[in-house]
Amino acid sequence: MLDGLVGFHLRRAQSVVFDKFMDSVKAEKVSPGQFGVLILIAENPGLNQSGLAAALGIERSTMVAVINVLEGRDFVRRTQSTADRRAYVLSLTRQGKKILASVKTKVKHHEQKITAALDDGEQEVLLGLLKKISGHSS
Repeated sequence: MLDGLVGFHLRRAQSVVFDKFMDSVKAEKVSPGQFGVLILIAENPGLNQSGLAAALGIERSTMVAVINVLEGRDFVRRTQSTADRRAYVLSLTRQGKKILASVKTKVKHHEQKITAALDDGEQEVLLGLLKKISGHSS
């Protein structure tokens, strides 16, 4: 039965991709989730914690814990919003920008390795199908 289950194969593939990701960035000790957070902060100046949590589809309390870790590693800075004093705007520190640049290079290489068995068309189809399953197809 397992061989015919999409969820089973997605989980197996995710496990392989995660393990290879962690191996690729072992020096930086950045998880895939932390990488996603750093990318979103870098590419969305003025983003607050609630907006980030919504973009990632996670609970705000979970987002606070992730930001606490990244702030503790001096990758992210929280600054009180001038528009809403209850909110904090997120930005990368100099160290955060440095670590993100290093990890981005390694992630691009990691992506090439994990998709090496797929041609360009297959990669496009796979991405499209995964986005469709997750409800993020365009």
